[in-house]
Amino acid sequence: MSELILHHYPTSPFAEKARLLLGFKGLAWRSVSIPPMMPKPDLTALTGGYRKTPVLQIGADIYCDTSLMARRLEREKASPALFPEGREMIAASFAAWADSVVFQHAVSLVFQPESVAVRFARLSPEAIKAFISDRAGLFSGGTTTRLSAEQAKHQWPTIMARLEQQLQREEGDFLLGDPSIADFAMAHPLWFLKGTPVTSPLVDEHPAVSAWLARVLGFGHGAPKEMSSEDALDVARNAAPAALPDELFNEPNGFVMGQQVVVAATDYGVDPVAGELLFAGSEELILRREDERAGVVHVHFPRMGFSLSSK
Repeated sequence: MSELILHHYPTSPFAEKARLLLGFKGLAWRSVSIPPMMPKPDLTALTGGYRKTPVLQIGADIYCDTSLMARRLEREKASPALFPEGREMIAASFAAWADSVVFQHAVSLVFQPESVAVRFARLSPEAIKAFISDRAGLFSGGTTTRLSAEQAKHQWPTIMARLEQQLQREEGDFLLGDPSIADFAMAHPLWFLKGTPVTSPLVDEHPAVSAWLARVLGFGHGAPKEMSSEDALDVARNAAPAALPDELFNEPNGFVMGQQVVVAATDYGVDPVAGELLFAGSEELILRREDERAGVVHVHFPRMGFSLSSK
């Protein structure tokens, strides 16, 4: 069985979500550090252009977006479950809301001037300018519009009051009683806010939320071991992609297996990935592509939040 390889950097909120998923599952994995800004030549050799963090690699199979990574890790190790039986849609729908709406609020709050001054205090003005320019590019061209800091501040008390109420009333220590994908999707934006003393009080002022967040973060990160990006490319190049899922090909817009297509995120980080469409299932799209450094890889995307178009 191929090793789990996570391409990430320490301060990425969605990378923290993925690290916690690996910890919850009690999995060993290899850690490949990637740059927080473009260019990311070793990563995009694997993905074909997808630039968001993190990316999960298993041999020559490359998984984009943490929502799909969670489902892949569920297949890797079924218990403990991220999608509790009978509550799969509730857990997944809450997670999608947290990954989009709550994360969008957290980004606006973290990148308000007072917080930026603390978070990037050790960086030069040029480095800060480069980072902000990179993030402006990341959030351009998609459906996501940057929420103003003022509006995020205005709405944040509602989000936290609802979360506090849920945690006070829920029978159990987690959002749905037992831990699920809902907890990890909600936790990473709050972890992001706790990164500076400017935004940490937005979480710390809520005792039930703080206690719950400590429990989620307490799952840790599993058992990581460092790996170089060059070694990860070698793994892909020397591996054969896994067999396609045992599920009927389902593409209602008329795309067919073997067609040259383009897949791209629709919200932000909309860099297109071109390849041969191998699979379209209820949750997942798979493209075959070939790279001179990575060899033949299968790149996996969620269906939700991604577009499929002709090349």
